[in-house]
Amino acid sequence: MLRSLGQRPVTGSDEDSRVAELRTAVSRLRRELAAHPAEFPDRAIAEDELAALAAMAGDGVPETSRLRRSLLLIAGAIGSVSALSRGLSDVRDAVDLFGGERPRGRG
Repeated sequence: MLRSLGQRPVTGSDEDSRVAELRTAVSRLRRELAAHPAEFPDRAIAEDELAALAAMAGDGVPETSRLRRSLLLIAGAIGSVSALSRGLSDVRDAVDLFGGERPRGRG
């Protein structure tokens, strides 16, 4: 177990806590998106990528680069929908738990 990297099992389970956090955040955003009444052009992309993230979380520790790719697609698809911003932020935070190189911002 790599406790120094934050990889701890969930209480009563051998599951990586990062995977549990990702699964929770993705599930929450999927529910929020399903309940959101407005249609927007890239909604299907967001739904597909959230389903992909859920599948990755169900298969164990996912590949960081694939997580970031999905996050980028989701952010691009729903980034302008303010009602979903908190859920998107939670998914981003969960993806960040997996480490790897973070994209650099401009500025």
